[in-house]
Amino acid sequence: MSLHNLPPLDLLEPFEAAARHGSFTRAADELAVTQSAISQRVRKLEDLIGLKLFERHHRAIELTPEGRELLNGVTVALRHLTSATQGLRQQGGRPRIKLGVDTSIAQLWLLPRLKRILSQEPSFDVDLTVSDIENDALNTDVAILHGDGNWPGYTAKLLFADEIFPVCAPDYLNRHPITCAQDLLTADLIDLDYIHWNWINWSIWFAEARLASPHARILLRTNSYSAQLDAARAGLGVALGWSHLLEEDLQNGALIRPIPDSVGTKFGYYVLCRDGADSIARDISQHLLRSA
Repeated sequence: MSLHNLPPLDLLEPFEAAARHGSFTRAADELAVTQSAISQRVRKLEDLIGLKLFERHHRAIELTPEGRELLNGVTVALRHLTSATQGLRQQGGRPRIKLGVDTSIAQLWLLPRLKRILSQEPSFDVDLTVSDIENDALNTDVAILHGDGNWPGYTAKLLFADEIFPVCAPDYLNRHPITCAQDLLTADLIDLDYIHWNWINWSIWFAEARLASPHARILLRTNSYSAQLDAARAGLGVALGWSHLLEEDLQNGALIRPIPDSVGTKFGYYVLCRDGADSIARDISQHLLRSA
């Protein structure tokens, strides 16, 4: 966006005040300048954009249609500028940390804990980046990502290791009894697209559980872990759940484990702190690890 064609702020502010008050005199009182200064700046703005903005009467001014249109835009712009300035002032010097996470950990683990984390001392504010694109999440001071613990340029500490097991809604289990892992081969399965190399899908889970699965039925496949769980909650079939991301669902009964079988991997969720980050970033890393 080019700023070369924007009128100067010292012309827009007198115009907005005059339009709001319907008077050059009252605008001058508000801005602590003379009435002639307001009139001159408005005239300069009109000359700059080549349009008449006010009809000038003996003791009053009135916006032209072009003036009303400009006022709408100027009012919004000044409001946003004021809000941005106040927001910076209200930070009061509190440190601000850039935190990056993937969508699964954000929705199912971080956000339910964020109030408690933010209440820790020293106090800080958070700029949260939520993205399944790893480089987006890594463009931060602190990140929570799934992998093997190896991210160059970051110190990684294990938050929790993988434990993956089947989950479904109670209603589905009532309609399709599952008493052992073998029964999963005839169940309606909800699968995760194998996009992330370090995530597990049904094919890998069956292999790790030593079950041949050439005829397992994949009812639904999605690239979203959250959508996979939503489908399971809706009773469409059986999904794979990561233990630490399912605490609330298992506690409130929205999802249940039809069988106790689970599979572990060498991967897990890690808290990453950028090398060279300040002490506040290291502090929030410790708060996150203690929240596991």
